[in-house]
Amino acid sequence: MAKQTDNNGNGAKLGFESELWKAADALRSNMDAAEYKHVVLGLIFLKYISDAFEEQHAKLEAEVDSGADPEDPDEYRAVNIFWVPPDARWSKLKDEAKQPKIGKIVDDAMIAIEQDNPTLKGVLPKDYAHPRLDKHRLGQLIDLISNIGLGNKADRSKDIL
Repeated sequence: MAKQTDNNGNGAKLGFESELWKAADALRSNMDAAEYKHVVLGLIFLKYISDAFEEQHAKLEAEVDSGADPEDPDEYRAVNIFWVPPDARWSKLKDEAKQPKIGKIVDDAMIAIEQDNPTLKGVLPKDYAHPRLDKHRLGQLIDLISNIGLGNKADRSKDIL
């Protein structure tokens, strides 16, 4: 059967669909779809808020002489961007992706984000340290998602879901 195309203009061309398929393939061999979708979507959300945070952080760094404080959570909340604590930032996860404890590192990042952003309390997945999740594949998944740019305002305005 031929692939249907969306002719109504409502579907956003995100530009990272192939990366998502690679991410799903990386987990598919040892998890069912109901499980790995939470793993992938949780990491994509973390990358999304971390990229948005980093974009705002760079702006605030440039405005330090004007009194901006890039490490003040209120600077981010004022523009509807989640505060991401230093140990929960994507760059830290990417640097630690090959470590055997990457699952715990991701879980700790999710917990820290929830603690600093009450609207996310109890929402984020925190089962990346579970034994059934292959840590090598989790590291590969983090590497794949690292190639997806979600931080700039144009990317954030797309309908991802």
